[in-house]
Amino acid sequence: MKQRLLDMLESRKDEMIEIRRHLHQNPELSFQEEKTAAFIADFYKGKDVDLQTHVGNGYGVIVTIQGGKPGKTIGLRADFDALPIFEEADVPFKSQNEGVMHACGHDGHTAYLLVLADCLIGMKEELSGTVKIIHQHAEETPPGGAKSIVESGILDDLDYVFGTHLFPSHPAGTVGYRSGYAMAGRTYFKLRIQGKGGHGSTPHQANDPIVAGAHFITAIQTVVSRRLNPFEMGVVTIGSFDAKGSFNIIKDSIEIEGDVRYMNDKTQEIIAREIERITRGIELEFGVECSLTYTPDYPPLCNDAEVTANVVSILQNADDPAIQEVTEFPVFSGSEDFSYYLEKTPGIFFYIGCMPKGRDEIYHNHHPKFDIDEDALLVAAKAVAHVVCSYSEIE
Repeated sequence: MKQRLLDMLESRKDEMIEIRRHLHQNPELSFQEEKTAAFIADFYKGKDVDLQTHVGNGYGVIVTIQGGKPGKTIGLRADFDALPIFEEADVPFKSQNEGVMHACGHDGHTAYLLVLADCLIGMKEELSGTVKIIHQHAEETPPGGAKSIVESGILDDLDYVFGTHLFPSHPAGTVGYRSGYAMAGRTYFKLRIQGKGGHGSTPHQANDPIVAGAHFITAIQTVVSRRLNPFEMGVVTIGSFDAKGSFNIIKDSIEIEGDVRYMNDKTQEIIAREIERITRGIELEFGVECSLTYTPDYPPLCNDAEVTANVVSILQNADDPAIQEVTEFPVFSGSEDFSYYLEKTPGIFFYIGCMPKGRDEIYHNHHPKFDIDEDALLVAAKAVAHVVCSYSEIE
């Protein structure tokens, strides 16, 4: 039965590519994926599954495949939103939605999972247990889609959950994994500093918020270097300093926006406390009023150690020509809202190499020239199929 599933996937590789290219040409931003969700739902119409749409806080689609035998319930997730990026990749299926691009591989995630799900539907009587296909909206934009899907209760019966991500750092045929903490948590912050505007010739009659903001930016660089254990990962980035005005005018107020990354809750608490403390110090030192918004977005992603070891063993022993290498990847400081599924259910989020062939320069996720080796779609489908077969007791 497992071999039949793998053969079915191989025979439908071109279909995966066709679906991926259609989605790539028609990208939609987070929480705006109405047509993409409709395309996904239409794919399942008439099939022997339970189909639920508009799940969570947007356009989430959940497809339940009930096996013919009793067993565990597993979830397979793929995201389908795109990014606000002008595409520069030289491909014939370039985005037709100007300023929006599938620059992170979510089109590929959706394409392989649609075909894999359809193959599983065709052999559902051989399945032990249930497979829930999670087509998730809005991974890229907080609060994201995963948290709301988890909170809906629709996945409360999952025993295990699995997800993958395409990465061009390795060639197609490579499967990467990381046990335990694998990706960072993320927090957004915005600081508004209210001073007193005035003329540049009489600074003593004003209270310059730009000076206070500059001190804030300098001070928070000490949070990671002087407040965190050197063996703990933490990143604080200032992405925006909105203080544009006239050259001879002291502004009334300014806004600063930034990004925080961390690998565990303790580090997050330290960084939050220190940024708050520095903010209060800026108020006292410069006599300004500060309004700080500090919003944790996605928690750190932690793969279950036992599940990870099992999945690695499954893939290393798969004897599948599509899977050429199973290798440990480093910890990534990027974030993923798949972490919400893993907080509730044991599972693993692993990586599929997709480095384009013949490229002198590799453009990574979120780059306007991002592209993939489409051979990676079959690799992803077969890798997840091996895991499904093991957990659903298909031989």
